[in-house]
Amino acid sequence: MIGDIFLRLRRIKIYALVGESGTGKSFRAKIVAQKYRIDFIIDDGLLIRDNRILAGHSAKKEKTFLAAVKVALFDEKSQRDEVARKLQGEKFKKILILGTSEKMVNKIATRLQLPPPGKIIKIEDIASQADIENAIRTRRIEGKHVIPVPSIEVKRNYPTIFYDAIRIFKRNPVPPGIGSTPRMHEKSLVRPEYSRRNRLTISETALSYMVINCVDEYNQDIRIKKSAVKDDDMGYRVVITIDVAYGTQLGGNMPELQQYIIGSIERYTGILIEEVNIIIDKII
Repeated sequence: MIGDIFLRLRRIKIYALVGESGTGKSFRAKIVAQKYRIDFIIDDGLLIRDNRILAGHSAKKEKTFLAAVKVALFDEKSQRDEVARKLQGEKFKKILILGTSEKMVNKIATRLQLPPPGKIIKIEDIASQADIENAIRTRRIEGKHVIPVPSIEVKRNYPTIFYDAIRIFKRNPVPPGIGSTPRMHEKSLVRPEYSRRNRLTISETALSYMVINCVDEYNQDIRIKKSAVKDDDMGYRVVITIDVAYGTQLGGNMPELQQYIIGSIERYTGILIEEVNIIIDKII
């Protein structure tokens, strides 16, 4: 039984569509799925096949940005178990995972017991700079998001956040002289509660206190002298300068300390820590 599961997973190909928040990933997800004949799309906490939401919970239903991030990362065991069970009962060969970074899509794949993405597609590869900038403006000014399923499906599952429908007509290629038949693809525009209230973020001060606490838990002989936090759409980046007590065996444990900080903060808050850089200033 276990051998059959591992054999099946090896045959599954995972694709990832990566780009900063608001750059149009959900809008173009169906195009990518059709191009590569992908069966499923995983986007913002939802498992989507064709024009249906099969499992999961939409991050766009959450009232705060941080809660939405947790949902998008499948932080809750019940949510990821629901999606994993649905996938186990379906026949498929390819899945497309959407995320703001390679780290995010890898985390989602791991939590859903899937292989890591074998092909990474960046939003810049499939959208012009003008299209990306227009998508970002729409997100920031109007707070509109896209769910890549028809409006009837979103209204049924998430009526309170539904805003409008986007209908795109494409012509199917046919032999010359016969003409082509227009085919409609519909996506749904929604306005999440957290988008209306503006994005909520964790302050640099609060994050710095959390880093200090993590370091203290890891080793009380380490003293933080300075910390710097940078926030962008790919996640938070932390730089800390430390003093260590004489005789502390820290050099070889630096990667372990970095992972302890990242894991602890991500587990507690659901936010993504893209990297932690540690600078040893002196031995005391």
